[in-house]
Amino acid sequence: MLKDLLANKRLILASSSPRRRLLLEGVDLEFTVEVNNDIPEEFESSMDINLVPEHLARLKSSGFGRRLKDTEILVTADTLVLCEGKILGKPADRSDAFQMLKMLSGNKHTVLTGVCIRDNCRERSFTSETIVYFRELKDNEIYYYIDNYAPYDKAGSYGAQDWIGYVAISRIEGSYFNVMGLPIQKLCAELEDFLSD
Repeated sequence: MLKDLLANKRLILASSSPRRRLLLEGVDLEFTVEVNNDIPEEFESSMDINLVPEHLARLKSSGFGRRLKDTEILVTADTLVLCEGKILGKPADRSDAFQMLKMLSGNKHTVLTGVCIRDNCRERSFTSETIVYFRELKDNEIYYYIDNYAPYDKAGSYGAQDWIGYVAISRIEGSYFNVMGLPIQKLCAELEDFLSD
């Protein structure tokens, strides 16, 4: 069991995302949060878009502010929303959020989360993919969501766990938790394998 494997370890989540914290808490893992926001999220424009989240998760891991102790395990993650071949990051403002949600409306999009697990001498990373289908949204619904839920900290301008997730998502193929920012079932399986090696 994963809890037993982590008994003498210190799990560190290097993320400011409250949703990622909530998901780790949901599987009863003890962990601490240490955030380093000084890492530029950069990648070559020629990079395969499907490789970007994992690349960014590894970048966050390697840029962690200090050397890990023998008992520490670091988890970093990065989530991207792709629609019609375009990356939808965090919106800059209300207008940007509206444009993103308008693009998602009545359309399908892909959520990719890259995760990196590292100790002081090994690293493992993976990407999880989920396809999300939105029903057609009216402009007033989009503005209602933006004005009441301020999705400025969310890739693609929305949170699946928010009001919009309840009313707009018509179907999901893959992990719902991946859409929230952390494919928790896969992370637990990968952590167990990592600690068993």
